[in-house]
Amino acid sequence: MEKDRRVLIAGESWSVHSIHQKGFDSFTTTEYSEGIDWLRTALEAGGWQVDYQPSHVAAREFPFTVEKLSEYGSVILSDIGANTLLLHRDTFVRGKIMPNRLQAIRDYVADGGGFVMIGGYLTFQGIEAKGQYRGSPIEEILPVHLQSTDDRAEFPQGVTPRVENDGHPIVAGLGTGWPHLLGYNRVSMKPDGKLVASVGEDPLIACGLYGRGRAVAFTSDCAPHWAPESFVTWGGYNRLWQQIVSWSAGLL
Repeated sequence: MEKDRRVLIAGESWSVHSIHQKGFDSFTTTEYSEGIDWLRTALEAGGWQVDYQPSHVAAREFPFTVEKLSEYGSVILSDIGANTLLLHRDTFVRGKIMPNRLQAIRDYVADGGGFVMIGGYLTFQGIEAKGQYRGSPIEEILPVHLQSTDDRAEFPQGVTPRVENDGHPIVAGLGTGWPHLLGYNRVSMKPDGKLVASVGEDPLIACGLYGRGRAVAFTSDCAPHWAPESFVTWGGYNRLWQQIVSWSAGLL
């Protein structure tokens, strides 16, 4: 598999620790989940080799160097906060100086790599602004500006995406009848960014150039809850993600 058809995805995993209180007594349970299946299946169906790092794995193993990232045609961050990549255990526990992996992503894109950020509670700024990407090297490469506060826009009633540039390769062949979404991260366009699709009054898909590379912001989710079953089972879902990642990698 050549480099241009390999993609690294970090994030899309979580653990839920529950306390069950029954009168005087209580006990706890912990459940681990991943939301990667729909996206991974979509990309593999398009001929991509997917290397997936759940958040706890990415904390340890996400690449530190441009050279290692350059093994991939595109890198995707989805629902994973900046702190997971900044605070390696050797730094947080042992006080050791380590490379800044957000800077490595920026320099990889400047050198010709592809980058995609997918929305969620811990990307862009996220819930209570805990994503912490504002002002970071990631915001530098994105085609959008990030808010300083909690940027979630929740639409339990559903909100329908609108294609703004039907001539763009990212949305080629997808038409206008997209399924609704249930929320997204609010961002604003940079002057040199290209708006491809919107949702509500805000960008949904934006793309742009950074150095010799390309970056895409998809401000909603690739899995529930913001991307409900009707979206992840939509006939255009696979094509959308194949074209997003292919464009970021310079293949479209």
